[in-house]
Amino acid sequence: MSACINISTYKFAPLDDLPSWRERLQQVSRARRLRGTILLSPEGINLFVAGTREDIDALLVELRSIPGLEDLTPKESLSAEQPFNRMLVKIKKEIIAFGVEGIDPARRPTAKLTAHTLKQWLDEGRPITLLDARNDYEIRMGTFRGAISAHIDHFREFPDAVARLPEEMKERPLVMFCTGGIRCEKAGPFMERAGFKHVHQLDGGILKYFEECGGAHYDGECFVFDRRVCVDPALRETNSKLCFNCQMPLTEAEQRDPRYVADISCPHCFKEP
Repeated sequence: MSACINISTYKFAPLDDLPSWRERLQQVSRARRLRGTILLSPEGINLFVAGTREDIDALLVELRSIPGLEDLTPKESLSAEQPFNRMLVKIKKEIIAFGVEGIDPARRPTAKLTAHTLKQWLDEGRPITLLDARNDYEIRMGTFRGAISAHIDHFREFPDAVARLPEEMKERPLVMFCTGGIRCEKAGPFMERAGFKHVHQLDGGILKYFEECGGAHYDGECFVFDRRVCVDPALRETNSKLCFNCQMPLTEAEQRDPRYVADISCPHCFKEP
């Protein structure tokens, strides 16, 4: 196979007739030898799919025929090999698990900040707070300089993390970000409901920022949820790996650690004999 096209996108939009659309998308995916995951729910769609250009284009035609998804615009990157093992099309209650009722990004979204605008603000040294809404194991592979971590292991922990933030942060300009933007779609409205007055979310997340602005103001890599593990600011697959035992992403330096033994242990899960 030539270079594999990887697409990722989401959209919050009321969707109906989900079983029928699930069946149609399964048929297209099987016929086109696509792999990845498509999540459908009453609140919208979330997907990560890879395949040839021709097969990806055929899938996009089908997706854009769904009422509410006509303008679906995915982010793209390349990989030398197919990064997914199988193709799944699922119906879920939420397209990103959050567990808080009444958060409706389709009708009450948080203000979005483009990648170029964020870079401009950081170039100018504007007094903003950067909040990383991702999990700790993702953040350790790379993040924006000076960003505050939410200190969570799962996105469902985010509401409790917000309750621990300093009260004075509610008055400051705040820009939150995540991998591709979807978590911030729910985290932003939740923070506004919690009393934060000047919340923006990075539109398209870190991956869109890499696409448009490269690695300016960012240190390290970006963890992605497929076999590539991480991509660099040029959206190229890096040499990071997952520990087979504990599934922690590992830098090249950690792979040189004597406690790293392929398929057995790493510095994070190694136990003394």
